[in-house]
Amino acid sequence: MPCVAVFEVSFPVSRLALDRTVRLVASARLRDPVLLKLVSRRHSDDVAEIEGATSGRLAAQEQGTEGLEFRELVAGLPHAHFINAAFAYFRPRERNRFNSRSRGAWYAAMAVETCQAEVAFHLGRELERVQDYNTSVDYAEMFASFAGIFVDLRNADPRPDCLHPDPTIGYPAGNALADQVRSEGNNGIFYPSVRHDKGTCIVALWPTAVQSVAQGRVLRATWAGTPIPAWSVLA
Repeated sequence: MPCVAVFEVSFPVSRLALDRTVRLVASARLRDPVLLKLVSRRHSDDVAEIEGATSGRLAAQEQGTEGLEFRELVAGLPHAHFINAAFAYFRPRERNRFNSRSRGAWYAAMAVETCQAEVAFHLGRELERVQDYNTSVDYAEMFASFAGIFVDLRNADPRPDCLHPDPTIGYPAGNALADQVRSEGNNGIFYPSVRHDKGTCIVALWPTAVQSVAQGRVLRATWAGTPIPAWSVLA
C-alpha cells in the first residue's frame, strides 16, 4: 500500500470516491455585499472595487497570498467563490489542524452532526476567550464530492499526533503532514473527527479537489449561556 512519510512515520494512502460530503459555511457569505443595497446600479462597479480591496478571497484571486498561488483557485464552476474562500480566508495569527496561517483548506465531514460538533468546538473557543456564551450564528450546508488520492488516517494505530485533541500538539503535527501531502501532489487527508465520536472528516488541500458543490439547508447554532449550542433548521 502506498504511504506518505512524515518525520519517519508512514501514513497509508487510499484512492477515494465520495459522492457527498458536507461542510458548514457561515451564512453571511451567502449574501451580496451590504454596500450594494445602498447604491444605485450605476455605482455598482465602484462598490465591487471597494469589496475587492477588502475581500481576502478577491485579493487572493488577483495576487495570491504568501501560501497560496492565485493560479490554484478555480473559476467557472458552481459556487466557485465558496471553494476559493475556503483557501483564501484563514486566521493569520493561528493555524488549524491541516492548514497554516497563510493558506486555508476545505474541511468537510461525512455527516452534518460531525460538522456541528467541529463548529461548536471552534466557535466555542472564541466565546470562551471573551467569556460570553450568548450568540447565534447561521450556517449553510455545502455539499461536495471528492475523487482521488488521499492520506487515510481512519485506522491509524497508534493515533498520530496530528489527531491530538490539544491544538498546541495536533495542529503543528497536522500542518507538517499537510505540507508533505501537498508536496507529493495528493488531494488531502481522510481522518476520524477529533470533536465528534465516530465521525469522519475530510480536508481537501487543493481548490481543484473540491467537486460538484451544492447548497443544502440553513441551520442556526444558538449559545444561551453554555458552551454547548442548540441547533435548529431555518430553511
